[in-house]
Amino acid sequence: MYFPDYSRTGLVYHVVSLNDLAKVKLRGIRYDDKSTYQEKYREFHIFLNKYRAGRVPGWVDRTKAIFASMNFKKDHAFHSHSMLLAFRVDPARCWVANENRANQLYEPFILKDVEGFYGAKDYLEGKGKVLAEQYWETSLSFTDNLKLRRDKEEGYDAEVMVFHEIRPEDIQYIAIVSDHRVMTVEEWKRTFCGGPNNV
Repeated sequence: MYFPDYSRTGLVYHVVSLNDLAKVKLRGIRYDDKSTYQEKYREFHIFLNKYRAGRVPGWVDRTKAIFASMNFKKDHAFHSHSMLLAFRVDPARCWVANENRANQLYEPFILKDVEGFYGAKDYLEGKGKVLAEQYWETSLSFTDNLKLRRDKEEGYDAEVMVFHEIRPEDIQYIAIVSDHRVMTVEEWKRTFCGGPNNV
């Protein structure tokens, strides 16, 4: 894995666009404070929420979640022009699900209303519905995941839904991702700022 295990660090990881970094440093992280929330993700969250299993508590609402990761594979492809962050969470206020299921639905959901891709609606109503149901059926509380460690199972890419704000002082700034490389904040500063000033 990319980082030492949660059992050693107590940290989860989150990626933000560099365009949102100043706001994060000033205000911390909220579920709806990113430039991409309304335009890219809110309607998708509503779609997935429709298939939420009855055993999933009502407070587990994707439209109000901050999304984080337990860890990343060594060869993970991060989004360019972003910052990798780490922070601690309140385990009682988090839920874990298999992001692989959600990722198989995102593109069909976005393209279903675009000319030439209308067939994606059929996919969403058929196989997509099954994947959405599996997303919730295989989800579990963060605390249960710490006992069962579903996040370590092959094919289970654990996304952590965090249902509390993250304060600026609780955030660790790990690395900056460009098109060509991932650099720690200190490496980036030495390269572009001439020294390792505080983040």
